[in-house]
Amino acid sequence: MSVGELYSQCTRVWIPDPDEVWRSAELTKDYKEGDKSLQLRLEDETILEYPIDVQRNQLPFLRNPDILVGENDLTALSYLHEPAVLHNLKVRFLESNHIYTYCGIVLVAINPYEQLPIYGQDVIYAYSGQNMGDMDPHIFAVAEEAYKQMARDEKNQSIIVSGESGAGKTVSAKYAMRYFATVGGSASETNIEEKVLASSPIMEAIGNAKTTRNDNSSRFGKYIQIGFDKRYHIIGANMRTYLLEKSRVVFQADDERNYHIFYQLCAAAGLPEFKELALTSAEDFFYTSQGGDTSIEGVDDAEDFEKTRQAFTLLGVRESHQISIFKIIASILHLGSVEIQAERDGDSCSISPQDEHLSNFCRLLGVEHSQMEHWLCHRKLVTTSETYVKTMSLQQVINARNALAKHIYAQLFSWIVEHINKALHTSLKQHSFIGVLDIYGFETFEVNSFEQFCINYANEKLQQQFNSHVFKLEQEEYMKEQIPWTLIDFYDNQPCIDLIEAKLGILDLLDEECKVPKGTDQNWAQKLYDRHSSSQHFQKPRMSNTAFIIVHFADKVEYLSDGFLEKNRDTVYEEQINILKASKFPLVADLFHDDKDPVPATTSGKGSSSKISIRSARPPMKASNKEHKKTVGHQFRTSLHLLMETLNATTPHYVRCIKPNDEKLPFHFDPKRAVQQLRACGVLETIRISAAGYPSRWAYHDFFNRYRVLVKKRELANTDKKAICRSVLENLIKDPDKFQFGRTKIFFRAGQVAYLEKLRADKFRTATIMIQKTVRGWLQKVKYRRLKGATLTLQRYCRGHLARRLAEHLRRTRAAVVLQKHYRMQRARQAYQRVRRAAIVIQAFTRAMFVRRTYRQVLMEHKATTIQKHVRGWMARRHFQRLRDAAIVIQCAFRMLKARRELKALRIEARSAEHLKRLNVGMENKVVQLQRKIDEQNKEFKTLSEQLSVTTSTYTMEVERLKKELAHYQQSLGEDPSLSLQEEVESLRTELQRAHSERKILEDAHSREKDELRKRVTDLEQENALLKDEKEQLNNQILCQSKDEFAQNSVKENLLMKKELEEERSRYQNLVKEYSQLEQRYDNLRDEMTIIKQTPGHRRNPSNQSSLESDSNYPSISTSDIGDTEDALQQVEEIGLEKAAMDMTVFLKLQKRVRELEQERKKLQVQLEKREQQDSKKVQVEPPQTDIDLDPDADLAYNSLKRQELESENKKLKNDLNELRKAVADQAMQNNSSHGSPDSYSLLLNQLKLAHEELEVRKEEVLILRTQIVSADQRRLAGRNAEPNINARSSWPNSEKHVDQEDAIEAYHGVCQTNRLLEAQLQAQSLEHEEEVERLKSQLEALKEEMDKQQQTFCQTLLLSPEAQVEFGIQQEISRLTNENLDLKELVEKLEKNERKLKKQLKIYMKKAQDLEAAQALAQSERKRHELNRQVTVQRKEKDFQGMLEYHKEDEALLIRNLVTDLKPQMLSGAVPCLPAYILYMCIRHADYTNDDLKVHSLLTSTINGIKKVLKKHNDDFEMTSFWLSNTCRLLHCLKQYSGDEGFMTQNTAKQNEHCLKNFDLTEYRQVLSDLSIQIYQQLIKIAEGMLQPMIVSAMLENESIQGLSGVKPTGYRKRSSSMADGDNSYCLEAIIRQMNAFHTVMCDQGLDPEIVLQVFKQLFYMINAVTLNNLLLRKDVCSWSTGMQLRYNISQLEEWLRGRNLHQSGAVQTMEPLIQAAQLLQLKKKTQEDAEAICSLSTSLSTQQIVKILNLYTPLNEFEERVTVAFIRTIQAQLQERNDPQQLLLDAKHMFPVVFPFNPSSLTMDSIHIPACLNLEFLNEV
Repeated sequence: MSVGELYSQCTRVWIPDPDEVWRSAELTKDYKEGDKSLQLRLEDETILEYPIDVQRNQLPFLRNPDILVGENDLTALSYLHEPAVLHNLKVRFLESNHIYTYCGIVLVAINPYEQLPIYGQDVIYAYSGQNMGDMDPHIFAVAEEAYKQMARDEKNQSIIVSGESGAGKTVSAKYAMRYFATVGGSASETNIEEKVLASSPIMEAIGNAKTTRNDNSSRFGKYIQIGFDKRYHIIGANMRTYLLEKSRVVFQADDERNYHIFYQLCAAAGLPEFKELALTSAEDFFYTSQGGDTSIEGVDDAEDFEKTRQAFTLLGVRESHQISIFKIIASILHLGSVEIQAERDGDSCSISPQDEHLSNFCRLLGVEHSQMEHWLCHRKLVTTSETYVKTMSLQQVINARNALAKHIYAQLFSWIVEHINKALHTSLKQHSFIGVLDIYGFETFEVNSFEQFCINYANEKLQQQFNSHVFKLEQEEYMKEQIPWTLIDFYDNQPCIDLIEAKLGILDLLDEECKVPKGTDQNWAQKLYDRHSSSQHFQKPRMSNTAFIIVHFADKVEYLSDGFLEKNRDTVYEEQINILKASKFPLVADLFHDDKDPVPATTSGKGSSSKISIRSARPPMKASNKEHKKTVGHQFRTSLHLLMETLNATTPHYVRCIKPNDEKLPFHFDPKRAVQQLRACGVLETIRISAAGYPSRWAYHDFFNRYRVLVKKRELANTDKKAICRSVLENLIKDPDKFQFGRTKIFFRAGQVAYLEKLRADKFRTATIMIQKTVRGWLQKVKYRRLKGATLTLQRYCRGHLARRLAEHLRRTRAAVVLQKHYRMQRARQAYQRVRRAAIVIQAFTRAMFVRRTYRQVLMEHKATTIQKHVRGWMARRHFQRLRDAAIVIQCAFRMLKARRELKALRIEARSAEHLKRLNVGMENKVVQLQRKIDEQNKEFKTLSEQLSVTTSTYTMEVERLKKELAHYQQSLGEDPSLSLQEEVESLRTELQRAHSERKILEDAHSREKDELRKRVTDLEQENALLKDEKEQLNNQILCQSKDEFAQNSVKENLLMKKELEEERSRYQNLVKEYSQLEQRYDNLRDEMTIIKQTPGHRRNPSNQSSLESDSNYPSISTSDIGDTEDALQQVEEIGLEKAAMDMTVFLKLQKRVRELEQERKKLQVQLEKREQQDSKKVQVEPPQTDIDLDPDADLAYNSLKRQELESENKKLKNDLNELRKAVADQAMQNNSSHGSPDSYSLLLNQLKLAHEELEVRKEEVLILRTQIVSADQRRLAGRNAEPNINARSSWPNSEKHVDQEDAIEAYHGVCQTNRLLEAQLQAQSLEHEEEVERLKSQLEALKEEMDKQQQTFCQTLLLSPEAQVEFGIQQEISRLTNENLDLKELVEKLEKNERKLKKQLKIYMKKAQDLEAAQALAQSERKRHELNRQVTVQRKEKDFQGMLEYHKEDEALLIRNLVTDLKPQMLSGAVPCLPAYILYMCIRHADYTNDDLKVHSLLTSTINGIKKVLKKHNDDFEMTSFWLSNTCRLLHCLKQYSGDEGFMTQNTAKQNEHCLKNFDLTEYRQVLSDLSIQIYQQLIKIAEGMLQPMIVSAMLENESIQGLSGVKPTGYRKRSSSMADGDNSYCLEAIIRQMNAFHTVMCDQGLDPEIVLQVFKQLFYMINAVTLNNLLLRKDVCSWSTGMQLRYNISQLEEWLRGRNLHQSGAVQTMEPLIQAAQLLQLKKKTQEDAEAICSLSTSLSTQQIVKILNLYTPLNEFEERVTVAFIRTIQAQLQERNDPQQLLLDAKHMFPVVFPFNPSSLTMDSIHIPACLNLEFLNEV
């Protein structure tokens, strides 16, 4: 292409400009060769004639097409030169607010001087794992590239961050380290990444300062190596520093500051722990006040100091060492403020001994005051023979003091760096590392000294390494693509480096001059002139003999030689150092000791891929006299060589930071300053090297897609795209040197892409004109047809209108006639109707009058008849009564007469003898019988008397003894025992009366106190009510004020409640997720150990006895000695303690009486046994000779029978008592059902009273039996001494008397017992009274305290303002209500807990009762069937399957292995879904049936562990994870469905209810299974996301769903990973749909709940939305109109898929709303105010930052598209200011919606499930 064609009319060019560096202009006339000038039109429409140098033929630079402006990579520009680079950076920075731009392998970062939301965790995760060209330029992309190359190539990496002060080097390095700390977090718990980040605040505090160009300028260079292990986790770090600017400690220029740590320490001087530092404000110290203002706008030094201290603590620096460090820093400030007084002679000076600052300096460093005072003003001269102490002048003393301060600070700086490296050091083996170099850029000031010389020397070395690396990469690219290349000439700065560091170079001459005793800066400068005047990189200024100029690669720099020697020597007097060595503080002494071993830097390790060993930047300290002779220049050159060795052994990545302006204004671009830095940092050199070859490079696939419009139709028939590209280029570009065909790319010379874009635009313009012509013709034809049709329509309508008007007139005439007819008829009808109605009314009134008259007559007749009826009836009744009374009188008289006559006859008959004879006939027979009976009794009496005489003779001695004892006992009791007993009874009665009176007195006092308390309480309640009324009035006022706000806030509160519920659920599931991650981590560390050592056990239902022992509040019931009453008491417990407690006192009394009766019975039995033993002994001694001796044995037998009878009666009584208790239980059950009734309760009490009376009767019978036994003994004793008759007659009275005495004793004991009972009741009542009094007193005191508090608060509120009173009252009421709510909540929880316990017990007992009833009914039915059909034989199955599976304990491992661990989902393809879950439940049910809790616990624990093991093994298998998610959920549903809880049994059938668990409550295991389901769900989502994520960006953003819609723009050096030929890694939308079809099919086939399937796809669609939108927000190349069209089409396809699968109710479409709105935003017009309003109203789901970001990123793919103007973006921002959007730019792609597992019962019954043979579960037995 000729020059004339390039420089044609309307071509835009760049011309130099003194203000803007480069200015755009447009040619108004074609250029022809030989023209001496160009006719140009500037952007302000001014005409300019631009002269051309004909000899050099240097034409102005051509401007790139607008479509190429704003590219991510500068090498993508067609014309590569300085103005194009500057303009591209300016457009990206100002219009799109993009601070990062690629320039080949370099990342150009422009400091925005503003905080941008592009460095969050979400952005880090968005760039993680992405290729460098896939996303927009970013520091994270460079860090990711370094991390990826380290892992892929196993080679160490370096990131070199350079730039001048204020360009943002430190921030860029900090963000790079943050990226590594986030992506490569430490594998152990040492949190080394936090320590790496924590080193930044410390280094900024001690190494950064405010300069005129930067508020946080790094005044040293540092190289941080971050070490990684084989898994590429951070294991340690190491830091090396370079050339600390020590001069800043003692001197600062105007508007600059010293290091930050000095000001931070002064800001914190008021803290108690820093009182001893004696610090004040920073303005009071010389070293911190030289620059003027000591503060920085927007910086809080005290807050930064707190962060510094926290960083020290995190890095393990002890508190004592921190205090020591701060003492040393404070001592430097005091040293700088020491006042030095010059003497009169001028050669000496002195310091006042009372100098406060010197005293503080010596005290803080622990040195002697006198020595320091002396050696600050004197120096020691050592010669070969003698040592002199010489005074120093004032200037020498100040220089020595400043040198000492600099040396102290430098040593402290090195010590801190050393200890940071110790904290970051690791003992683990380092596999590789990434180094981050944050080093000063090229510097040039008005006065340049030694520091600028060293900095520029370092930049020369770095630029040489950069140039060689860029050239090497260019060569590799050409060789890789097999392109013939020639040697590219690039700038080599080796001569300049040799000038500085070669033998006899500048540094050597400087060191040599420093060794000369009287060397000066002028002598050194003269040596430089003599030695290097012939060098092309060295120049001598014309007007100075002490300065020299070095021609650096960036610019010429003039250095002033003054101070070079002093700074190079860095002289510190040894006497002062020795004083510091003798400090009493160990830290200060350690700083200056000679034998301090330096901490070795972290090396690359043996396992590193590089063979180079990394040494410390500070050389090890040697002997003192040699250390101080080593110059600063020599040290810097050595450390720089070490740095270059390290960088050359790594793969470098370059970040060049640019400072856009010197005023630190946000997003303000100064072209002069920018181009100066671009020249200095090597960006333009990169451009020049690229432009010398083939800068523009296109992949064949991308070139074909972009320029296929230039391909002819016949060429498209060829399927080989490379061949098509070759033929097209050969036809379009005639010069073969302008392009080259590589193996995978096409290489173009500069300008060729612009030419192709021009051809493409012309092609489009021609096609557009043709389309416009055709469309306009078609529109005119359509317009003519529309006009013709409209005319015909108008005519038709007009004619129709006239015809309709005539017809309307005729209709109206006809209608008028009809109306008149009907109107006249209506009037006539109305008159007739009026007359007719009047006649009817008259008739009606007349007829009514006659009817009423007739009715009144009939009524009068009826009433008269009624009166007559009643009168006649009364008269008839009176006549009847009179007759009946007369008849009765007559009958009575007659009957009396007859009775008298009959009585007289009976008296006469009774006196007759015949009657007596009749009576005596019966009496004689009776007398004879009685006589016989008397004879028999006499005989029997005789025999008995003889027996008694024999018996009494044997007991004579014993009776005598008993008499003696009785007499003795009577004497002891007194003369009259009955009287004493009566007296005692009387005394007890009096005591009882006195107790009653005292009780009455106490009750009266209690009632009085109670009345007083009630009165006091009522008073307090009245006061409280008044206070409440006042509070309510205030609340009403507040409510009236906030009534409008409440209506608005109610909706928000509802939304917030829902949001909080979702957040709570998500937090819980995140905890479950974290737990699963921790569990996974634990498993990875200990693969061979058990996963879970402690699993929660199940809770077993209590049995009858345990429930009584654990839940009963009455231990006497459950621990009673009477075993027969336990069943009744258990029934009472089953019903509930609340109902049974009403009769508990009666039960206790009955039990007490029964126990007493039992004890009495036992005593009597023991007594009888003793008597029988005595009788048997006596019988053995005197054997009986006659039959009479057998009578005592018969008597004893009779007594024993009597005793047995009484015992049986006692048992019967106990049975009656048990029946009574059962009746109590039944009554309580009825009360529970019918809420109780007073009649039934009184009946129950009556029954209990009767039982009590019967007990008293039985007790009396026992007493009578006892007296009979005693009397029988006495009779036996008396019969031996006397005759039978006499003994019988004489012994009975004695025995009766004895019985009366015993009765009296017994009565006495009964009275005593009664008195004790009454005393106990009285004491109990008095105790209750005292407790109630105490309780009332405590309530009174509490009320008093509350009243005092209320009075205090009331007094306080009176002192406040009305608003404050209202607020204070509200706060008090809120606190009171909160406390009440908490108390009520605790009470409710207790009641609910008790209720749950009782319900569970009731359910258990009800189930048992139902089972028992069912069993009894079944047994009865079977008996009836057998009785009725004995002869009929029915054939039955041997056993029915009950839905339970039995297995042996030793088969459990085999069951888990076959059913869980080794099971493949394909094995159950034709079986019931979730079959393993059903089998496991049937096994659990059998263990529940057998009441084996250990078996249940073991089976569930093994199942859960087995599932976790399978999921860990198949952690990337979607089918397996889905299979176990469905089975786990089904097992969870089964445990709920068959738990026995009514809430889960509503949909169960009767058969399913039979399969419920009976004995165990597995609620805790349900929770464990729920948590496990959450973990499996999260793993399922993770697997699905991992499979979908690689497809999303390619399918949604890059693939052409609509063919030919999008075109690819050039991408420069950084290629997208998916822009390969036919896309090896490219995916289409059909791939995503196929994958989701596979997901859906798998989940449905495996029986996963539909609700969970909906949630899965909602989560996946959210992930698609988040990933797509995040890439859209981070990629400029996809923000175009065509991408918006592709997105809308893709989203519609996904929506159609959702509807086809009936998943549209899942909410997945709603999650895609931000992406839908982003696609619409890309397609909307973006020009006018109306467009801005439409965008704001449409983009409700996008945040303000996202909308602005998309508009900034919007890039036209064709020239006929327009860019979004900055003014339009500002309009959008102004309209969106009111939104309270979050500051987060990107969506959280890792966000997971909280999953909900709704209860989904199964319709299958357990007995209908068949177990296939493929599961190998033959050992399971069906029950």
